Amino acid sequence: MSLQSQPSPEVPTIQKKESKLVQTLRLCSKQKALLVMTVPFIIWVLIFRYLPVWGWTMAFQDYRPARSFTEQEWVGLDHFMFLFQDNAFLIVLRNTFAMSFINMVLGFVTAIGLAVLLNEIRNVGFRRIVQTISYMPHFLSWVVAASIVSYTLSLENGIVNILLTNLRIIDEPILWLGVGEYFWGIIGAAETWKNVGWNTIIYLAAIAMIDQSQYEAAEIDGASRIQRIMHITIPAMKPVIIILVIMNLGYILESGFEPQYLLGNPMNYHYSENIDIFVLKYGISMGNFSLATAAGIFKTVVAFVFLFAANGLAKKFGQARLF
Repeated sequence: MSLQSQPSPEVPTIQKKESKLVQTLRLCSKQKALLVMTVPFIIWVLIFRYLPVWGWTMAFQDYRPARSFTEQEWVGLDHFMFLFQDNAFLIVLRNTFAMSFINMVLGFVTAIGLAVLLNEIRNVGFRRIVQTISYMPHFLSWVVAASIVSYTLSLENGIVNILLTNLRIIDEPILWLGVGEYFWGIIGAAETWKNVGWNTIIYLAAIAMIDQSQYEAAEIDGASRIQRIMHITIPAMKPVIIILVIMNLGYILESGFEPQYLLGNPMNYHYSENIDIFVLKYGISMGNFSLATAAGIFKTVVAFVFLFAANGLAKKFGQARLF
């Protein structure tokens, strides 16, 4: 009668953890040069990212710069309660969410679409020309870009009014930046025009990693160009798209500052003001640093909630995720 081999006893959890720790230390000892190179960046992050978190205490104080830390008056959550009871802040919050959502949707759709179209261009020279033209606006400062947008939408010489009038879509020129309801769309179009070329870079990199034999096999099987895009290109880009969506949701309250500040005016401020402008206008300019800090903390908390929620959903459905 043959003896059955007994299962080997499981290694205790403590030993497993110790062995992993030893492996990590050995790996670090082999990569000392890389670790030394990361030290300046770690110091930079600690100084400029973590050390300023001490300033969050101002949100819970009636902060006065002339007083020392021990002399500050602690007010608890009064500034947070004021934010959510203030109609101006609620309007600003609406504008921020709306512009962020529009920018994110347009940014993803246009960047993915342009990347797919560039990949389908067989003429290398023409592709490079299109890429260069689409990249150029990204390197313009928003001061220059806002001037271009303002001139394009101007009442008398704006190309948009001239074109729409000649096509008889509108009867008379429109003061686009003077109508608040149009502002979100203008910001979305301006952000897309400025950044669409730059945003395609990562998608083009993802497409470049696709095995070309898949396209060849699909073409032999009679798949059309649209079918190859839908069943090969888009699925291959899916992990990158999901990761970028998760990361962008962490910036859901970062709708921008410069375009809103430069294109905003008294006629559209009900739609152009976002949280950053609110902080500048009602917090820093008026010396209410506690209110400005409370608004900043709110942005950070919302960013964490959206980031972890999106990552959790991706994990639940078995998709690519950050952690």
